[in-house]
Amino acid sequence: MNTALLGPLGPVSRLALGGGGIGAVWGPTSRDEAIATVHEAVAGGITLFDMAPTYGQGEAETVIGEAFGGHPPVGAMFTTKHLLGSAPPGEVYDRLSASLDESLKRMRLDAVDAFILHGQVGPDLPGATRPNTPLDLFRSAVAPAFERIREQGRIRAWGITAVGVPSAILNLLENGPRPDICQSIANPLDALGGMRRFDEEPRPREIIAAAARNDVAVMGIRAVAAGSLTDAIDRDLPPGDPALADYERAAPLREIARGMGLTTANLAHRYALSMPGISTVVLGVKNRQELSDCLAAEAAGPLPPELVRQIDNALRGDA
Repeated sequence: MNTALLGPLGPVSRLALGGGGIGAVWGPTSRDEAIATVHEAVAGGITLFDMAPTYGQGEAETVIGEAFGGHPPVGAMFTTKHLLGSAPPGEVYDRLSASLDESLKRMRLDAVDAFILHGQVGPDLPGATRPNTPLDLFRSAVAPAFERIREQGRIRAWGITAVGVPSAILNLLENGPRPDICQSIANPLDALGGMRRFDEEPRPREIIAAAARNDVAVMGIRAVAAGSLTDAIDRDLPPGDPALADYERAAPLREIARGMGLTTANLAHRYALSMPGISTVVLGVKNRQELSDCLAAEAAGPLPPELVRQIDNALRGDA
């Protein structure tokens, strides 16, 4: 497994195991299969595990706790998150701190390597079911709370999920306070799917470039766009789900993958790993079979530039 620098965490594996799959967010799996997938990830060279309480209502973090029993392999690193939304400034630290304590308890760890704001940063929109974290609240209370927790030795770094209102994310990256890490969409469609809850155009590649300019490390997420960039969506989705629309848009990618004798997921992961500015790509795999395909994608190396152009042109309808 190749490695790349991820801010203050130093070298990490180019693939990270995400909690969405082993927490059964992306289709059913069993506790035993999830634990086996964690061990297979370690055997495959993965050193970074990206968790959150919302992945299966604590299931993914519980899987980590059971897989390692409080004694993870040397070199293994862990993240967790908190879905804060909006909150009175005086409550921000207490909410973040309490959430972290619960995550540490489930994972049987004394500290994590990075703590990430899971919600979206930006102004609230009318009718939003999940309130955003306003930029002024982030600056006045959230960033100081993360720094306070770092000073306590419970985390080494902190970050944001950079899928909020693009203008707010870009403002934050350019003007600070800057996170150590941001998680950004990294797929050939630039697709946010159901995570898009704003009227602006998504600008994930601008966000990645802004992060690079300002020494903010990037974890690529949604490499297969919630299952849209696969051979077939493997879970039931309601009519009108954004993932179904993205699946239709991805038809040219599936055709290119078939011509190469690859799965669509394999090609999508290789594309994400080829994107400039991405240190590691977070996997949403839920079993060892899906993991094996991703490990093969990383081992095959980055895509040639001409193939990246072919994919981009095909998805734009230029080829």
